[in-house]
Amino acid sequence: MREQAERKLTVVGGGGVRSMFLAKSLVSCARRLGFSRIVFMDNDEQKLAVYGKMAQQAARRLDPEVEFSLTTDPVEAVRDADYLITTIRAGGDEMRVRDERIALSHGILGQETTGAAGFSFAMRSIPALVKYCELAREYASPRVKIFNFTNPAGVVSQTLRDMGYDFTFGICDAPSELLRSLADLYGVKPEEVTGDCYGLNHLSFFPSIQVKGREVMPGLLDRDEIYRSTQMRFFDKELAAHFGCVLNEYLYYYYYRQEAVEHILNAGVTRGEVIRDVNRQMTEELSGMDIEHDFDACLRVFEKWHGIRETAYMANETGVAGNTKPFHFDLYAPDHGGYAGVALTYIESEITGKETQMIMCVPNQGAIPGLLDTDVAEVTCTIRNGDYIPHQIRQPGVMQMELIRQVKCYERLASEAIRQKSIARAVDCLCVHPLVNSYSLARTLVQEYLEANHEYTEGWK
Repeated sequence: MREQAERKLTVVGGGGVRSMFLAKSLVSCARRLGFSRIVFMDNDEQKLAVYGKMAQQAARRLDPEVEFSLTTDPVEAVRDADYLITTIRAGGDEMRVRDERIALSHGILGQETTGAAGFSFAMRSIPALVKYCELAREYASPRVKIFNFTNPAGVVSQTLRDMGYDFTFGICDAPSELLRSLADLYGVKPEEVTGDCYGLNHLSFFPSIQVKGREVMPGLLDRDEIYRSTQMRFFDKELAAHFGCVLNEYLYYYYYRQEAVEHILNAGVTRGEVIRDVNRQMTEELSGMDIEHDFDACLRVFEKWHGIRETAYMANETGVAGNTKPFHFDLYAPDHGGYAGVALTYIESEITGKETQMIMCVPNQGAIPGLLDTDVAEVTCTIRNGDYIPHQIRQPGVMQMELIRQVKCYERLASEAIRQKSIARAVDCLCVHPLVNSYSLARTLVQEYLEANHEYTEGWK
């Protein structure tokens, strides 16, 4: 292992409902990776007092020797940090609901990453993240790396890179969770399943899947079970066979756009509303409990509400029932990384010098033909000596690339609009978005999103 002083890792947004998952993953590997200090920071005192404290209690049970602290002070959180994980929600759950409802009122999908609502979320997310990037430049380690989970990850990653924050990396757990579900399908260890992935965040394709080094495509696509027990349950078998690829679950919103809108309208409730209501009720119940002295009871409450949240995942949008197995958070079970695992894969490779492969959102650098070198793409990379090397995609599918190019054009224009605070560019970006694809609708959406985000959009013209 490479020699280095004690390391510090900070989670910005440490008061989120997933904080315990993050704490488990980080503390489980803290000794191995030399993390002597882990800090969870959030600007929401109530959420930090609930979910941050639960994460802290989980950390103490796992390894009381690891210094695990909570703070609302961003400078304290960032100071001397070697790694940052950012997972924030500027505007909170209520703004997510408003974003989605504005789009739906015009018959447009409001999903917060792939849909039109993602641009509204980016208008809030990016200025907030820029502040943390600037703090990192001033106070963090000179070698700091920031792993961003904040949505919409595609637009966010592109914009931060366009602004010169080349120490930022877009990370998503959807591709790794897909590979993990395939490992379960084949009855092998997660590390024995690998895949070649290309596309954009929440818009990626797997033309190749290997199990223990053996290619299993296209036979994999013929197995009925993958359309029941994996993320492929949202797609018709014929569609997958037509593309010859395993599909990222979020492609459902592009290839079944009309059905998605109809399902949401028929359900009468959006994903944002489900999350808001679950989070509100869970927070209210936990706020009246003694987290420090009655952690086990708090854990049972968390399991109850988080289980409801997970069961509803993509159910209203697809009409496909979510996971019906009771949710259980086993603090001491072997950790597979989960939400933080993708970032930890990179961090461990950098610290130990061990070469590895992972899927991340990084500058294309010629990996995917038809995209600019500076376009942030989601692609399989080799991590070597702290550097990422995107894998070359020799023959991307024609239909796949048409969608990728169109959405990438949207992301470029969205980045430009947010960096320049340009209303005209905002209209352009939504106009070319395949789920909007209308100048008049784009103009209306931009005006309504500017009004909804008036606290965040000073100087737009």
